Amino acid sequence: MKEGKIIIFSAPSGAGKTTIVRHLLSKHPDFAFSVSATSRKPRGNEVDGLDYFFLTVEEFKAKINNLEFLEWQEVYPDNFYGSLKCEVEKILKSGKNILFDVDVVGGSNIKKHYGERALAFFIQPPSIPELEKRLIARSTENQEVIRKRVEKAAREMTYAPLFDVVIVNDTLEHALQDAEERVKEFLLKKQEK
Repeated sequence: MKEGKIIIFSAPSGAGKTTIVRHLLSKHPDFAFSVSATSRKPRGNEVDGLDYFFLTVEEFKAKINNLEFLEWQEVYPDNFYGSLKCEVEKILKSGKNILFDVDVVGGSNIKKHYGERALAFFIQPPSIPELEKRLIARSTENQEVIRKRVEKAAREMTYAPLFDVVIVNDTLEHALQDAEERVKEFLLKKQEK
């Protein structure tokens, strides 16, 4: 059986990557979603094993020590995110294409690991002030957390050149269409080889 291919979406928090990933998953029910592990607490209606694998800080650190992550990042002190190797390999070996929704460090590391077998997207907000407005509109974090996210986003924008495709999400409809077209091209190109 032919192994699946990897499609990576990374962006500063609030740039719209998760919306684009959900859209692609709705258009491609044959795609699998790479569920990340995190040490943060669930937000809203998030479900363990569906949205994230929620681990304690101690559990996450034990998995790091056991080399169980394809990539991982300590985004904030004791706030870890990562992709479990066993979950990723299980999906790829089943022949399914896999979509990642990860931070920019994780996305660039996955791209390095899989090379041409992966297509890496960087979703960029139209501007830092617009990104701040989006984070405030989500109403999921306090002003101090939003300030930290905005500062971090400015640093993350420097990662864009490490990705295959940069999409500026100024209009969601255009961003969705661009992502769909690029994914189709990637899958067709790979099938021809």
